[in-house]
Amino acid sequence: MAAELHPTAVVDPSARLADGVRVGAYAWIGADVELGAGTVIHHHAVVEGPTVMGPRCEVFPFACIGMKTQDLKYKGGRPGTVIGADNVFREFATVHAATAEPDVTRIGDGNYFLAYGHVAHDCVIGNGIIASNNTTLAGHVVVEDNVVIGGFGAVHQFCRLGTRCMLGGCSKIIQDVPPYLVADGNPASIRAINKVGLERAGFGDEQMSRIKRAFRILYRDGHNRAQAVKMLENDPEADSTEIRHLLGFIAASERGLTPGGRG
Repeated sequence: MAAELHPTAVVDPSARLADGVRVGAYAWIGADVELGAGTVIHHHAVVEGPTVMGPRCEVFPFACIGMKTQDLKYKGGRPGTVIGADNVFREFATVHAATAEPDVTRIGDGNYFLAYGHVAHDCVIGNGIIASNNTTLAGHVVVEDNVVIGGFGAVHQFCRLGTRCMLGGCSKIIQDVPPYLVADGNPASIRAINKVGLERAGFGDEQMSRIKRAFRILYRDGHNRAQAVKMLENDPEADSTEIRHLLGFIAASERGLTPGGRG
């Protein structure tokens, strides 16, 4: 099925629209945009190039995808944006291209960006993320899979959010948030494990027990970071997926970890 374009939509001749793409009234599709099969661009939405967007995405009115970076280090050229499949960008959401060629802002599959959310230049976003209204991700932020961000959550540039962590509403994140945990506050602190989120994801008793133990070692037992890491490395279940991922995340941290706080 050929692409369906509203008569008032503006589509650059160089744009590539796969079968089943629908573009609504007064929408703008710029040069060097590629839209995957079944993607819907609602009325008054904008997709600038170079942007690749996978199949079955949906861009709601007044969202702007692939726009020029706000980074003052931009020196020209056409760095891009690469977006996977099954992503939703609600009203007034914005995604900016990278700052310098050949870099790209990269978004995976199955993410849901609610109204007024912002993904800045050079972010790397995984899969299955829910970013609530007014989420703000600064430049070079990395978000691993299945993270939930509460409304008005703001993440400082170069920070990392570990898989299946959760940020409370209005949280201010200035350091990395480890996997599986809940961060909340302004500035944020680690409150607890993401118990509800992990249970909903099907984590079993043994997995939950490992995560609880790791949380206590890192945040409740009074160890410094080096001592906690050593204890986790020597844990009888150090080779489990959860502890290995947590240790790898800590080892890669450049900004340090979000500190602890009482839930």
